[in-house]
Amino acid sequence: MSKYDIFFKLAKEAGIEECELTISESYSFGFSLFHSEIDQYEVNNGYSISARGLINGKAGSASCDVFNREKAKFLVDEIVKNAKVIENDDPVFIFPGSPKYKKVNTVNKQLKDIPEDRKVQDALKLEKLIKELDNRVIEVSTIAYEESNSTFTILNSNGLKLSQKNNSFFMYAGVVAKNGEEVKSNGSFVFDNDYSKLNIEELAKEAVDNTVSQLGGEACKSADYPVVFDRDAFASLINAYISSADAEEVQKKTSLFIGKLGQKIASKKVTIEDLPLAKTLFARSFDNEGVATYNKPIIKNGVLQTYLYNLTTAAKDGVESTGNGFGSAAKSGVSPVFLRMKPGKITLEEMFNKVGNGVYITEINGLHAGLDPQTGNFSLQSSGFLIKDGKKDHPLDVITVSGNLMKLFENIIELSNDSKVFSSAVECPSVLVKKLSIGGK
Repeated sequence: MSKYDIFFKLAKEAGIEECELTISESYSFGFSLFHSEIDQYEVNNGYSISARGLINGKAGSASCDVFNREKAKFLVDEIVKNAKVIENDDPVFIFPGSPKYKKVNTVNKQLKDIPEDRKVQDALKLEKLIKELDNRVIEVSTIAYEESNSTFTILNSNGLKLSQKNNSFFMYAGVVAKNGEEVKSNGSFVFDNDYSKLNIEELAKEAVDNTVSQLGGEACKSADYPVVFDRDAFASLINAYISSADAEEVQKKTSLFIGKLGQKIASKKVTIEDLPLAKTLFARSFDNEGVATYNKPIIKNGVLQTYLYNLTTAAKDGVESTGNGFGSAAKSGVSPVFLRMKPGKITLEEMFNKVGNGVYITEINGLHAGLDPQTGNFSLQSSGFLIKDGKKDHPLDVITVSGNLMKLFENIIELSNDSKVFSSAVECPSVLVKKLSIGGK
């Protein structure tokens, strides 16, 4: 017998036809170093429970951060009250369950067994190495470590019981470098659940290189250039682009992909998949509505293969959910789990050689403000390097890259073989775009 049975009993007595609970439990600890001292240390235990129920085709919802009999009654009462005032006519569902769920492994059992003191010592070693690598480094602004463990559970009145555990760690190094009067800051990080993949020497070198390479930057001449986007910069553009595959946005007529299913919308070099069952930290065997997930191409060789659906948007279009329902009890939502852009075969250096003369963008800023989601037009403050005679040349500072998101993906002419997984749940390589407008001097 589960402690949550009381909720389902009270819900039935209150006339709630179907109902569900989603329970999120988490434990995390973290610390940060400054000048070889722990300046912040935190341990957090999190718990939240959301409830949803159907009455006469309307869904009421409620949530709280503890659970007992009193809170169970509160959740039931709130569902009944909220369902009475719902004016939205969208179809709502309590999912009975998929025929089969594939297992995913998102827990590294060894992570919690590694002594906390070792993690602190590794952080201290990282700070020391950074200071020794380059005399232009004037400060290690922070060394931060965070480790998290979480469990997500769905229970409903149809007998569905699903649960998944995840754990991960994140270590970040922030660096400040100076040359003359010029000061730059940057850093690097590792995000994984396998602590053996943390290479302190590599992380230190990458954090320092990312920072000192920005020194001596200047603006380039304003013109149209072939542009290489570093994988780090391009990952955020992929997320922005694929948000148009959200069926809810399509139905609201706010997507760039309206009416384009089965049509060529990007370069034939572009294949982007949603891979919830891939062996990654982000893997999910079910979405937040309890629908089984599966791997699927969203764009294959430039052709749009599918929109992403939850139960509500799927019902509107007369199709099945794609297992991408990741909203909350109060508001349904749609999102991919893990996006992978198929890489190319050439190295980044070979890509520079192919460009000849152009711009290599390593960082973009202000994506939310600088991108119009209705038109796809963007103007983004960026930084990177000039590409001269087929090689990476001097750094570029305070430049603006402008264009249109749809046109950008149509004009991708090459992809590198340097794919990397990012904490934004995107894996992508560096890409070469035929031409974009660069604003400089």
